[in-house]
This record gives sequence, C-alpha cells and structure tokens, in this order.
Amino acid sequence: MSPTAMRPRVLVVGAGLAGTATAIRLLRFARAPLEVVLLEQRSDYRSAGVAYHRDGNPWDHVFNIQAGRMSAFREDVHDFVRWANREADRQDWPAPWDRFEFVEQGPAPRRLFQDYLTDRLAEARREACPGVVLVEADGEAVDLEVRADGVDVTVHQLSGEAPAPVADVLFADHVVLATGLELRDPPFAAEVAGHASFVRNPYSAAGVRKLAGLPPEASVAIVGSVLSAYDSAGLLLRQGHTGRISLISRTGTIFRTYPGGHEHGVVRLPCPVSLLEPYRGREEFLARVRGEWEAACAAVVRDHPGIDPGVVPERVAKAWEPHLPKALEQIPSPDLRRLLDEFGTAIAAIRVGAVEYTMAVIERALHSADGSVEVVVGNVERITPAESGRLVVQVAAPDEKHTVEVDLVVSNFGRESDYSRVGGRLWRNLLGRGIAVPHARTGRGLEVDERGVLLGRDGGPAGPISALGVLREGDEIVRNGRTGAFTFNLAAIKNQSIAVAASAIEQLELREGGSNHRLAQFRGHVSNMEEAARGGFEEAVGLEVRRLATRTRSEREVLDSRLDERIRFVGELSSSSMDASLRDRLTRVLVNRAAVERLTDVSVTPRQLRRQLGIANAEDLED
Repeated sequence: MSPTAMRPRVLVVGAGLAGTATAIRLLRFARAPLEVVLLEQRSDYRSAGVAYHRDGNPWDHVFNIQAGRMSAFREDVHDFVRWANREADRQDWPAPWDRFEFVEQGPAPRRLFQDYLTDRLAEARREACPGVVLVEADGEAVDLEVRADGVDVTVHQLSGEAPAPVADVLFADHVVLATGLELRDPPFAAEVAGHASFVRNPYSAAGVRKLAGLPPEASVAIVGSVLSAYDSAGLLLRQGHTGRISLISRTGTIFRTYPGGHEHGVVRLPCPVSLLEPYRGREEFLARVRGEWEAACAAVVRDHPGIDPGVVPERVAKAWEPHLPKALEQIPSPDLRRLLDEFGTAIAAIRVGAVEYTMAVIERALHSADGSVEVVVGNVERITPAESGRLVVQVAAPDEKHTVEVDLVVSNFGRESDYSRVGGRLWRNLLGRGIAVPHARTGRGLEVDERGVLLGRDGGPAGPISALGVLREGDEIVRNGRTGAFTFNLAAIKNQSIAVAASAIEQLELREGGSNHRLAQFRGHVSNMEEAARGGFEEAVGLEVRRLATRTRSEREVLDSRLDERIRFVGELSSSSMDASLRDRLTRVLVNRAAVERLTDVSVTPRQLRRQLGIANAEDLED
C-alpha cells in the first residue's frame, strides 16, 4: 500500500503562475479525497513567480497585454477585470490605481496578479469537495525517484504546512513540474557579475531599488529590446529620467503598440501549402515563407477590413498555427534550432505587442528630437569595468565594433531554454538519470507526450510526472505550432493547467479502480456506441464542461449528480458485458477527456469558446 493510500497526493513543484493555476484546477476537479501539495522554494514567488511578484514589480510595471486577457481561466474571460474592480483590496494602492476603473482593453499593474491568484487559490480551497485539501509547503525539490506506485521527491529545507517527510523525502502519487523560468548566465558579463553597476535581474527587489535610486542624468545600457527591456526603460522614464538610455538589440526589433479597443481574434486562412514542401535549405525556405506571408497578410487586409493593420501579422501567425507542425517536420533539427535562434525575437514581436501605457512613454523618448532612448543594433560581446567606476559595453554590429560607457547596465532577461545547460540541482539530477530529456528537435524545454507527461531517456513515460509552462516550449512549437511567447505564456498555461490536472486525477481514479489496463479496449467500444447514444454522450460532455468550469462546490455537486445519471443512461445502451461500475467509470473518463478537449480549443477566442460551449453569461452576450 502506498504511503498516501488513504488520500492520494499530487505534489506540484513550483507555486508561480503555472503551479498555482494547476493547483486551482486540481482542487476544483477532484471529486474524491486528494491532497494537493504546492511546493515553493521562494515564499515571495508564491502565486506569482518571477514575472508577477510584488517586490520585483513596481506599480508602473503593467501587463504587456490588456487587462481583459489576464483572466487565469480561459472559460471566464472577464474574471480578472471583475476581481480588480469588485473584489481586490485597494487599501494600500497608490494613486491613480486606488480609484482606477479597469476595463478589458486597458492596462493593469502586474503586481496585482499575485493578489488575484492568491484569492482564487483560497477560493478553490474553500470550495473543494470534502477531503480535498491544499497544503502550501516551502522547500526546494532537488531529485525524483520513480517507484512502482508513485514518486519519492527529495526536498531540501521542507517547512510551512508540509506533511512530515521521511528524512528529506516526500512521497507523491503524481508530480507536476512547474518550475518556471531559468536564468542564463550571460558570458559577456563574467567580469561584472557582482559589480554594483550591473543589474542581472531587473525583476528583483534589489534590481528595482537600483533603478529607482538612479540619478536622473545617469546613462544606462539595457541589453535587449524585448518587452522586459521596455519595463526597465519605462520605469526610468516615468520617474523623470533624462540621461541616455541605450537599448542594445541584436536585431533592432521594436515591438508594436496594441491599437485602442484591440481584442484578440481568430481568422481562417488557407494552409500555406508551399511550406509543406521538402526543405531545400535556409534561403530557399525563407523565400517561401516570405511569399506565403505576404499573400496571407494581403488576404487579411482585403477580406477583413475591420482588423487594424498593426495586428494583421498577429492574426496570420495565429491562423498558421494548425499548419506549422507539418511545415516544421520538413526542417532538419540543426537548421530548425538555428532558425528559431535567429528569428526568435522577430517572431515574438509578430505574435504579441504591448499596451499603450507602456509603449507611449518609450515611443516618445525614441522618436522625439530630444528623446533620451536609442536603439543600438549589435551583439554585446563583453562588459568590463572602467577606472571611473562605470561600465564599458563592447558591441559588435554587422559592419563595425563600438563601445558604450554607462553608469548602469541592465541585463534583460536572459532565460535559459536549453535544459542541458540549466545548473539547478533538480535538473542536473533528472537529466543525469534520464528521467528528463532536453527537447531534441528544438533544444528548448523537455520531451513530453501529448498530455504533458515527462518522457524519459527511452522515449516512454518517465513515471507519473507532468510538466507545464516553459518546460514544454519546444513541444508547443513542433506539436501545436505555437510561436513566440505563446509557447509558455498565460494563454498556454491556462490550457495546460486544465489538461494536466484532469490527467493527473484521471490516472489516480483509474489506478484506484484497477481499470487502467481496460481503458484502451473500452475506448474502441464506446466509439461505436456513441452513434447509438449520441444524445446521451453529448449531453454528458456538456455537463462535464460545465462542472469543470464551475467555481462553487454546490453547483459542481448538482452537475455531478446529473452527469452520473447521463453516464448510467449511456452505459445501459451498451452491449458490453463489463461490470456496470467499471463501465461507468471508464465512460466517465472518456466524457472528461472530451470535455477537456473542448475547454482547451484554441481555434476560437475565449469569448467565442464560452458561447460555443453554452456557458456564456450576460457580459459575453453583450459584446
């Protein structure tokens, strides 16, 4: 008997956005006793991670996208804005945010997301079924040992609400890895890593203090021109900075401003068929991409005149997602990696922009005659200290090399996506033992199956271990055609949290019922039975969709009772000689899988999804 036989345990490693979102889903989805342990090694990152924690996000750091797209729940698009206006505690908010009326297309401070996720996690805890409990523990997971009945997790400095471990080992029936971004050590900064004028992490309390305390006339170099760099530049400009700010960018890419009233949308475009032809080299492939891209953009402009020209590329990139996996199959892995490295920033700029609140101050400083922001195109080769105490940044441009001497250098953000180079103890151990494998095709993230289960060195499941967020970056690219930040941002995590939580609970229920080995056989039987019981099966899926999307226990219990009736009805139409309780259990698994597939449908917008699933409310119908 496993150590958690009385109440199975799911251990979520990492309590940032991805881990918290998954814990919320586990608490909502579970119908039988379950212990959800949410483990985090940094208490200030709980319900936030590096991107949203309060100490690293002053009030002027706002979301890149509009507030209306920041709901943690894809099936409830208005949830964040509704929370910010009606539920958030504004007692300590500064002006103008203390009286701000948040709207779907407007800005919102990033630091609010920590309070929002904390509140939603507390709500999920209160509204969980009897016996479903949340344990918030502090500690660092440093190793996993897969057993026949689960996983032993070695945790250092385990504390908080954590259950008593055996030595430093905590047993879990299922483990969810949601460890978030890994920092890359920039080789160009080796000589100044500890220098007082070098900020390695601008999303840290120390980094924010350094920027906030900088004299207004000081000169600053910000390595990178992606949206995180705009946060640092915007923070300086809003506090009246007048000194020169150099955005040093390998490509010189500048992100766009979302137009006023912008809403996320999906357009249908023909498959870019030439991209499915055999790969004949980089230049020939890029020529085909340019041709297909220009034709697709022209088609959107012609056929959808209501779409703002600034977001036409975003619409095309989204429309191409279903076709990209087949296109990428044609490209050899080394070339695919080089293309992703070369065009990663450009793809990111196509796929996502920033709200006017952030961009307006940057654009004024970039384009006005006396503007203090400049874009320096080139690669940073080396940063060295000068005798004056300043820092010298050596930049290699395509046709020249030059230096920039500044009072402060900010490195943005330098995440490490190749897990063969990640230095943390957990990843050294998991990769060394073959429990985790770097993504072979892209070198980004780890190998997982279609449900997010970690794949080991032999290509099979490494155990009851799921992954989400940045760990699945490469898989999202080649399996789902996602590009840019959409491989691991909030939009991806919303769907992954649903699927991972549902899969973990499914495996626990099948294991407890001893019916895991019968599922494949039964799936074929039900596929034939569905035609005869179409109405009953479809109604069951609709009820399960509503149950998964419901926040309150009482509503879920009513839906659960109705769902049981539908499943029994479907089962009674079956010709199977299987025991009725087993038949109903397996039918429920298939109903749940169909419901999860519908809830995670990315071919429509979240608002369209609610209408499509029949769970729209008055706010959706008014839009």
